[in-house]
Amino acid sequence: MLAAIRTATVLGIDALEVTVEVDAAPGLPGWTMVGLPSGSVREARERVGAALVNAGFTLPPRRWTVNLSPADLRKEGTAFDLPVAIGVLVASGQLDAGRVRDLMFVGELGLDGSVRAVRGALPVARAARTAAVRALVLPQENAAEAALLRDVPLAPVGGLRALVAALAGGRLQVVVGPPPVVGDRPSTAAGPDFSEVVGQPGAKRALEIAAAGRHNLLFVGPPGAGKTMLARRLPSILPPLADDELLEVVAIHSVGGVLAAGATPTRVPPFRAPHHTTSLAGLIGGGPGPRPGEVSLAHRGVLFLDELLELPRYLLDAMRQPLEDGRVVLARAAHAVAYPARFQLVGAANPCPCGFDGDGSGRCRCSAADIARYRARLSGPLADRIDLHVAVGAVALAELGRSAQEERSAAILERVVAAREAQRERYRVLPGVRCNADAPGGWLRDHGVITPDAHALLRTAAERLRLSARGFHRTLRVARTVADLDRAEEVSAHAVAEALLLRPAEVANA
Repeated sequence: MLAAIRTATVLGIDALEVTVEVDAAPGLPGWTMVGLPSGSVREARERVGAALVNAGFTLPPRRWTVNLSPADLRKEGTAFDLPVAIGVLVASGQLDAGRVRDLMFVGELGLDGSVRAVRGALPVARAARTAAVRALVLPQENAAEAALLRDVPLAPVGGLRALVAALAGGRLQVVVGPPPVVGDRPSTAAGPDFSEVVGQPGAKRALEIAAAGRHNLLFVGPPGAGKTMLARRLPSILPPLADDELLEVVAIHSVGGVLAAGATPTRVPPFRAPHHTTSLAGLIGGGPGPRPGEVSLAHRGVLFLDELLELPRYLLDAMRQPLEDGRVVLARAAHAVAYPARFQLVGAANPCPCGFDGDGSGRCRCSAADIARYRARLSGPLADRIDLHVAVGAVALAELGRSAQEERSAAILERVVAAREAQRERYRVLPGVRCNADAPGGWLRDHGVITPDAHALLRTAAERLRLSARGFHRTLRVARTVADLDRAEEVSAHAVAEALLLRPAEVANA
């Protein structure tokens, strides 16, 4: 007897419908699985066999053939366990074929018959909506993630025995309704707060500008100056994700396997901080699948690279295209996968190998050649894509202990949210543009309401500092953000001057 069960496979952050065909034929007992299955898919026969027996069903001694159609598309992951098991039950006559018609199944099986969470539940739910199935049967732990689509009928299950009993009795519980409650952001009192950072007014101002316009930022200073401490407080002043942004982030994190099973997604922008020994595949993406890298996992959020200049130059330069295009395309011989990568880069670096160059203590013993070689790891094209370059000096010991006088993150967040709202209103006519960092330079020059004095100052500075066209437009975007924080309709010469101060001449000439 032949059974056909509908399921889906994840490719990038999308899912394609797959039909699992199961045939039970007389002959020597055994399993044959075709349709370009990966190793984890082939292992499904062992999990399915044990799960069926331990759940109280029988596995007849037949020659089982499982075909995953379309057969020319490589299948990855463990989500095929449940559809294969349902196919075996239908093909062996233990479940009526009519009970599974117009249903889509995904889920990994434990040897005890439990149904466990899988990667990519949100893309699979999108595929189920496109296929107009009666319901998507999926693990209970993936229900909160898939429910974000609101209009997809879901049937969460926890075990194979209960699922088959519900199908056989026509009692499958299908849920269609609003998504789970999604928190805007954690309490600022529970996380790192700007009030804990003593001094550093220039660095705090730069972080506020970066948060308001989603600009890239680099801190340079000696060890212990507070670069990492400052960067890790950036999430506390970032606005919550919009509905469409939340779906993008959850889809990437689900495919990447960093979304905790059963966790309720939140609107807090992601903050990724990989170690400086990460590999190219870990940073950009790759491996089997291929999987998204840190630049994609930080989509709509922050990618923080501590000890930036300790990363090899080829790794740093690999980020140049994602920073410009907002996506990563991983090409393989059989297919190409595109992952979104519109992230905000924040880096922290020492000025020299020992870290004490220019701090006035005289402790630096690095030669000029060593310093030049160290700083050359940040190439000119990449430095040109970093809007804000901030020197962070050490805080005097006498200033410590007065944190009560520092401004809290909540107050800064109010200004950032107001600036972001002004930008959303301004860029309503530009599809895909939400903040100043995404705005086309030409459009902003013509429609950004720049005063003649500000425009003249920017042109003069661009000529003297030899700014590139990219540097010119990025400086203009930062100036527009400064004006938005000041709630000014026009970009003044003061806003341009502050933007230029954050773009040093040596970077402009790089």
